[in-house]
Amino acid sequence: MGVGVRWTLHGDGRTPAPGAVVRPDERLSWPRTAGLGAQHVVAMFGASFVAPVLMGLDPNLAIMMSGVATILFLLATRGRVPSYLGCSLSFVGVAAIIRAQGGDSAAVTGAILVVGAVLFLSGLAVRRFGAQIIHAAMPPVVTGAVVMLIGFNLAPVTASTYWPQDQWTALLTMLFTGLAVVCLRGFWSRVAIFLGLVFGYAVSWVFDRLFGKIHSVRGGGQAVDHWRLDLSGVGKADWVGLPSLHAPSFGWSAALVALPVVIALIAENAGHVKAVGEMTGDPLDDQLGTAIAADGAATVLSTAVGGPANTTYSENIGVMAATRVYSTAAYWAAAGFALLFGLCPKFGAVVAAIPGGVLGGITVILYGMIGLLGAQIWVHNNVDLRNPLNLVPVAAGVIIGVGGVSLKISANFELSGIALGTIVVITGYHALRALAPAHLKEQEPLLDAGTSGYDDDAAGGPAAGGATGRA
Repeated sequence: MGVGVRWTLHGDGRTPAPGAVVRPDERLSWPRTAGLGAQHVVAMFGASFVAPVLMGLDPNLAIMMSGVATILFLLATRGRVPSYLGCSLSFVGVAAIIRAQGGDSAAVTGAILVVGAVLFLSGLAVRRFGAQIIHAAMPPVVTGAVVMLIGFNLAPVTASTYWPQDQWTALLTMLFTGLAVVCLRGFWSRVAIFLGLVFGYAVSWVFDRLFGKIHSVRGGGQAVDHWRLDLSGVGKADWVGLPSLHAPSFGWSAALVALPVVIALIAENAGHVKAVGEMTGDPLDDQLGTAIAADGAATVLSTAVGGPANTTYSENIGVMAATRVYSTAAYWAAAGFALLFGLCPKFGAVVAAIPGGVLGGITVILYGMIGLLGAQIWVHNNVDLRNPLNLVPVAAGVIIGVGGVSLKISANFELSGIALGTIVVITGYHALRALAPAHLKEQEPLLDAGTSGYDDDAAGGPAAGGATGRA
């Protein structure tokens, strides 16, 4: 396939034959391919486009760099791994901690750039030595615990920042989104988060008309009178323009807070590559190192200009399963749409205007889903939490990470939250394993299931993704 930019026409170019799939090196007609590309962009909108808003970064730049990252990923994997790279939700908690410590957007992107560099080097190591190095260092019990504490560490952000801005809109948005996730089918279930955002927008607009301004906190400050939905920035924004850029800055404390996310991103990539390989019938184990390295390189490139991290998104696996179209041409089209959205400041202003109450309702579900992906890893890999070798480090690490326990090392350096919890889980597990009696040291299953899933019949609910990779 060369660099993966040449495709043969599948059948008549309209729809796959019964039981057939459109392989990565095939395509449908260009209008249909463009439509599928737009569908992929919409599928990951709910999580990926909201993430930069939650992190305090420019949504226009995030959207543009997701398109650039997708192109880089497709070229690196030579078109064998169809995937769209979107803004990772796993860094939302990292950004909140760094900003709470007095850091700005440059500090946030600098810390994430370090993670991207480590992820890139990890991918190269996997290419050189094989996936067994991941399995040895991060068995499923460790990976699941780290993903769980990353997600649940975000609970105070929702409770203290977004929900209090408009509790009733938050409650209604949460209920609607939950119903959409459970009750809708096919493609519509894949965009349940997006539908929840649209519903929240509408509720906020109606409440403003019926009840006037609301008196509440806004962005964590003092309570003031304000409109729930403020679109003044949309009217002022240009239709065409470049997003704002900034250089990253680096600090040890910020980098240590962000580094544990590497584990979640590796797990997400492993699951994504395996799931895509099973669906396309093309074993992709040899592409795992390349995919991880490409994710890392894309993150370094994005954060170097002020954008967020980018990673694979399982929402797109759901769209592929529903349509049976795995053509990488559709992802090139999706990348093109993302670049166009990034050049439209008015679109970014619409994203940035999402009411706080709406974010409160969405993040209650979204952050919980990220945390529960850790439990999904345990279930898929049959992790036995009755075994004290598994239970003790996980119990300690999760409570430390979720509860924000801190350990002061010196006057200017301390470990807390996600960073300390991850260290406790990893070092605690391996130290206890070295000392444990033989009957507790049963063989751990390999990190094959990851965090990704898909529906064979394309009729179920959404695959929870990007959350960690996303997520």
